[in-house]
Amino acid sequence: MGSLGNSANSKAVHEAGEDDYDHHKHLSPTHQQLDAGALFVLKSKVEHIGSWLHCGYHLTTSIVAPPLLSLPFAFTFLGWAAGIISLVVGALVTFYSYNLLSLVLEHHAQLGRRHLRFRDMANEILGPKWGRYYVGPIQFMVCYGAVIACTLLGGQCMKAIYLLSQPNGSMKLYEFVIIFGFLMLVLAQIPSFHSLRHINLISLFLCLAYSACAAAASIYIGNSSKGPTKDYGLKGDAESQIFGIFNAIAIIATTYGNGIIPEIQATIAPPVKGKMFKGLCVCYTVLIITFFTVAITGYWAFGNHSEGLLLSNFLDDGNPLVPKWFILMTNLFTILQLSAVGVVYLQPTNEVLERTFADPKSKELSARNVIPRVVSRSLSVVIATTVAAMLPFFGDINAVIGAFGFMPLDFILPVIFFNLTFKPSKRSLVFWLNVSIAVVFSALAIIAAIAAVRQIVLDAKTYRLFANV
Repeated sequence: MGSLGNSANSKAVHEAGEDDYDHHKHLSPTHQQLDAGALFVLKSKVEHIGSWLHCGYHLTTSIVAPPLLSLPFAFTFLGWAAGIISLVVGALVTFYSYNLLSLVLEHHAQLGRRHLRFRDMANEILGPKWGRYYVGPIQFMVCYGAVIACTLLGGQCMKAIYLLSQPNGSMKLYEFVIIFGFLMLVLAQIPSFHSLRHINLISLFLCLAYSACAAAASIYIGNSSKGPTKDYGLKGDAESQIFGIFNAIAIIATTYGNGIIPEIQATIAPPVKGKMFKGLCVCYTVLIITFFTVAITGYWAFGNHSEGLLLSNFLDDGNPLVPKWFILMTNLFTILQLSAVGVVYLQPTNEVLERTFADPKSKELSARNVIPRVVSRSLSVVIATTVAAMLPFFGDINAVIGAFGFMPLDFILPVIFFNLTFKPSKRSLVFWLNVSIAVVFSALAIIAAIAAVRQIVLDAKTYRLFANV
């Protein structure tokens, strides 16, 4: 009798799921209604889009990226206890807020209004002005800023490999940035987000590889007499230490940042219910392994001598502290994953370009669409590469982007969207937890932005265009 009841229940659930799927298909934007950006870049058609596992690959590439090699440096401003607490809080809050964002997207999809972009969500929940003048611009700034940062970091890793073989070589940083820019130029032509799924699976293994290499090198140097004397004290006067704390929070927020959750969820085949949660579980399994291993081993080995990029600590005045081939391999893994991360963060830019210049009524690979696609995407990569070559102090600017961009998009807006969409009771724990997260991280974002701008002002005297740093 019990099995008969279970069978009936499962049949009802299955039918309800099919009804929900049919309802979604009828109410979602049709092939004709979709603009070219949604149609060609986000591939928001049932027959073309991916599984929760593909979603996990996209999420991992967008979050678990080489900026995690800056975590030991963030610890130099925080110390052991505050550093580990910040990492744990960052993981818990972002996992929670990304799930809230996914639930809001699922809710609107079930009502027949599937949102494919962050600004679409903001338009509906906050009003069109918020989408057009706030969420859209900061998302574009964050994503394009990430492309510039990846290009610069790729150039720096290439230069590190070059200096290992040619310690007195004459090639400058901007030349390596341009070389990396050519790689990005080729990858940028990959037509859609969904087309990146195999690249992003490789990217997942690459981030595990260079994190393992970074941790192994840190343990080796930390146990040898080659490394610096371990000192975990905070450097600078009281003012520098206070601003340093908020600068570190901005670095950690940038490391956990994503900014493209709706665009990633748009690549999942409907019904989307529960699929994003599984994708996030894949991503955060990799994240916990990599972030905590690199942060703890790197800070343990180098203490307050940890550099802005951990790989820089493996050289002492140009002399390698681990075998040269090991540094070369670690940098190579990092370069390859940077190219994947850069292409993922190009997708919102590509979507805007496609929506502006492509014709949704023509075929994706028709001359009418291919020519403007190649020209516009190439131009966007050329601009990003030029900025990276001209402004090699982009690390300071990235902290500003983290404070102004990633914190609102990934820590503050998801909880606001959830409360406005589901309207939980003001007596409920969820309501007050969300309000607390919004208030605390709004305050942190403002202070972190001030700290990041202050750092730019302090470092401005050392800035030179096309500097060879």
